[in-house]
Amino acid sequence: MKIAAIDIGSNAARLQISTVLQVDELVSFKRVEYVRFPLRLGHDVFNFNRLTPESEERTTKLMQVYKLLMELHEVEDYMACATSAMRESANGPEVAARIKAATGIEIHIIDGQKEAELINNVVVQALDGAQHLHIDVGGGSTELNLYIDRRKVNSRSFKIGSVRLLEGKETKGAWKKMEEWIAENVDTTQEVMAVGTGGNINKIFNLVSKTSDNTATLEEIERMRAYIDGFSLDDRINKLRLNADRADVIVPAADIYISVMKWAGAHCIKVPDLGLKDGIIQLVYERWAKKHRKKK
Repeated sequence: MKIAAIDIGSNAARLQISTVLQVDELVSFKRVEYVRFPLRLGHDVFNFNRLTPESEERTTKLMQVYKLLMELHEVEDYMACATSAMRESANGPEVAARIKAATGIEIHIIDGQKEAELINNVVVQALDGAQHLHIDVGGGSTELNLYIDRRKVNSRSFKIGSVRLLEGKETKGAWKKMEEWIAENVDTTQEVMAVGTGGNINKIFNLVSKTSDNTATLEEIERMRAYIDGFSLDDRINKLRLNADRADVIVPAADIYISVMKWAGAHCIKVPDLGLKDGIIQLVYERWAKKHRKKK
């Protein structure tokens, strides 16, 4: 059986199709298709407070493509979620309704709390018993989640993201609020391990000369940030082989991860290569399983 997740963010929209694998009672998911397209909806919303007709047309076309891919893969169930850009857009619900009418795909515009919950449901599997600060940086927002002994004890969403910073549209005082939240909630007298999710930290981690499978030091992240920043935008694309829509936002995103780690006193960051799309996949499976249990 195959299920799918569509994640429509401020920078890009992603489709992930996974096969459900089951051995006895253990269920896991194997990715069989992954497509990412740079819609950059945040550019419209953070500058004009609404999605333009051009962005709506591009999003509609992309959803048609994703629908065809899901049909070819014979996907049994799926869910599409939109985050910061569409939820802040004055015409977000109207655009989502028109896209549903045109494609049949219903886009759920989720709030920051729901976004964090979906990501946390998969990230918690990568944690141990220590104090962890989960940092999820998107194009329009950053979610911070504090875990102690694998139990989430606090969380908050901040209107700071890679595209928002690139456009110079971060909310006034947002950096200070983030620093204060960390000071109030993270026990800096105890060891804290950062956990990073999001496309930019994955790319930075892949560029870092690593000594472990999924962990990098703050110094390595800072060094890679400075290294990337030393290249022009064209050279980031041609020499570092970054996608064009990654090349311009990767340094602002790195600034967020680095600032949060410094404020929290975290010397290392785990990068488990998990994100919202994986949380949606898990939710889709749970919904499908519940529906079929009732039928029995």
